[in-house]
Amino acid sequence: MLKTTARLLLRPPSLADLDVFHAIHADPATNQFNPAGPMTDRQHAERVLGLWLGHWQHYGYGQWAIATLRAPDQIIGFGGIAPRLYGDVERLNLGYRFAEQAWGKGYASELATAALAFAFDDLRKPEVFAIVRPAHAASIRVLEKVGMQRVRELDDVPGQAMSLVYLASQNRIDKASTFQ
Repeated sequence: MLKTTARLLLRPPSLADLDVFHAIHADPATNQFNPAGPMTDRQHAERVLGLWLGHWQHYGYGQWAIATLRAPDQIIGFGGIAPRLYGDVERLNLGYRFAEQAWGKGYASELATAALAFAFDDLRKPEVFAIVRPAHAASIRVLEKVGMQRVRELDDVPGQAMSLVYLASQNRIDKASTFQ
């Protein structure tokens, strides 16, 4: 399922994306707010990507491989919506991780807007959640920019400050689709 926005190409990931998936997820810069740290083990990256591919096969949606329309063969990140455990409760979660060279260009906001539109308009889901570390100001700005609201905290990282939980509800988001 291929989707586009004004500047981005969003497509299901494939095994051919493993090298760039691993590079982005192993980069210390892209993981500075990730309590688990960089995904340095390539086999771990292969397992996670395999889980994502399985999710696509089972549900028909999941995390996208993201490229720009100008360079459709160059993956700049991964993101979208997929189920995630919030403690012991599974929620539809918005997540993304972009290569450092893609930062500061508004791609995260564009992806988040597209993912919310997809969840609400295409999948008819009533709500989407996001988890963010309290020190991750850039991601907090993205979530707030796309209309998500902070609703609670989650004690998901032992010994550290609680994560912030954001929510977008179908009835609170502008439903104008960003897909072209």
